[in-house]
Amino acid sequence: MDIIDSIILGIIQGLTEFLPVSSSGHLELGKAILGDESLPKESLLFTVVLHFATALSTIVVFRKDILSLLKGVLKFEWNEDLQFVSKIALSMIPAVIVGLFFEEQLEQLFGGNILLVGCMLLVTAALLFLADRAKDTNKKVTFSNAFIIGISQAIAMLPGISRSGATISTSVLLGNDKTKAARFSFLMVVPLIFGKIAKDILSGDILNNVSNGDVAHEVSGSIANESVNLINLGAGFIAAFIAGLFACTWMIALVKKSKLSYFAIYCVVVGIIAIIFALLNK
Repeated sequence: MDIIDSIILGIIQGLTEFLPVSSSGHLELGKAILGDESLPKESLLFTVVLHFATALSTIVVFRKDILSLLKGVLKFEWNEDLQFVSKIALSMIPAVIVGLFFEEQLEQLFGGNILLVGCMLLVTAALLFLADRAKDTNKKVTFSNAFIIGISQAIAMLPGISRSGATISTSVLLGNDKTKAARFSFLMVVPLIFGKIAKDILSGDILNNVSNGDVAHEVSGSIANESVNLINLGAGFIAAFIAGLFACTWMIALVKKSKLSYFAIYCVVVGIIAIIFALLNK
């Protein structure tokens, strides 16, 4: 993987983590387009770096909200801030369960399954079309809403299902305010990303894959060695961070203005192309 590939993947991750078009699906498509010989060797370390960059961009965009929440929680009162954080924690449960008990089954769905990506992009498009037509309200996310949104987030672990698209659409379809739905969607993923990074580090996955400057990555049952290039990692990180800042800010404005249908059309087009591509290359 050269520096151009790293930047491209960083931009893809940064944009699609927030825009409702599926980051995992686009990374799979990106690997297929740029060539299986180079990008399937994408290391676990590189993946972690990209996700850390997008999580950091979320923190920067919502820094005032996060600081306010922390101050409220530290009062140790059952106030609005502590309730919001509790809802975030509740929403994480479904994804944590899937991540802990079904990780191997989930990983089998990745690795060039372009047909699945295409079909799931069509599902994402349907959700966005429905959400864009929902009436705007002033309703806040409730505890029951938070758990249902969390289920959507767990389902969005499938390649091609947009996490932001699924969670925002679910929240809006439950009758919640669109701006509040976007805020909840973006903030709920931050602890999950850092939790996943911590799990990979504590479990030794990253350390086991890094040895003498090489990264061992499993590709379709075989092990490929990839030299860790700090410049490439840095380029990917910066690209993902900057793209994430832009996409997160833009997405909040788009949800408020009910412009999700544009992304629905995009998902339909890309989904159909992916399905055709997969069928022609069988």
